[in-house]
Order: sequence, then structure tokens, then C-alpha cells
Amino acid sequence: MNIGQAAAQSGVPAKTIRYYEDIGLVAPASRRGNNYRDYAEEDVAVLRFLKRARSLGFSVEDCRGLLSLYRDRQRASADVKALARSRVAEIDRKIAELESMRATLLDLIERCHGDARPDCPILEDLAGSAAS
Repeated sequence: MNIGQAAAQSGVPAKTIRYYEDIGLVAPASRRGNNYRDYAEEDVAVLRFLKRARSLGFSVEDCRGLLSLYRDRQRASADVKALARSRVAEIDRKIAELESMRATLLDLIERCHGDARPDCPILEDLAGSAAS
């Protein structure tokens, strides 16, 4: 199948497929006589795997490791679990950061009168943060 068909079946845009090939995340597809890429069902399965991993927030480098583990039938599931735990720890850090940002913004909103006066604690805070 051509790259458009592989993209449609995997849900990965053709541009992303080319990028994955360029960075060596996936092997370049074989070429037909007309020099068009020719993808097999196995290629589409790998692209689906990558799409799902990326949707869970795994980095390209994490995906490289996950693909290696996926292809290695002698792998220990503990290795896969460790990568997933690491990803959850990153998510937890981001959630804590977002919750802190939210709390700060809610506090600033509460302190802002939101009326016709020019005084605005939100802008004052932003100006103070920018100066630091």
C-alpha cells in the first residue's frame, strides 16, 4: 500500500510517517518500481503502536525504546513497566505544576476587582514575575 493508504489505516499523517523514517524510528518502507513507498500490514501495525504510545505522552526516544522492547520476544515485562511508571511520574509532575498554576491564577482572579479601575493584581503579578 502507498503512504496515503498507510496513513489512513494507521491514523498517522503521511508527513509524520516520513519524519519517523527520517529519524530512524521506523525503517524506511520498501520502494516500488515507480519509487513510491510500499507499506505492509506490519508497517501499519507499528505505526498504530507509535500513534498510541505518542497519545499516552511517550517521547520519540521513549517510543524507540518501547518499539525495541515490543520487537524483543525475550524482553522482561519489568522493563516495559519501568518505562510506563516513568511516564506516570512525568504526568504527576505536570499535574502538580498545572495545579499550582491554577491556584495562583485563581488567587489573582479573586484579588482583582474586575471593574473600571486601572488597578489589576493580575497585571501587577505578571509585571513582577517578568522583572525577576
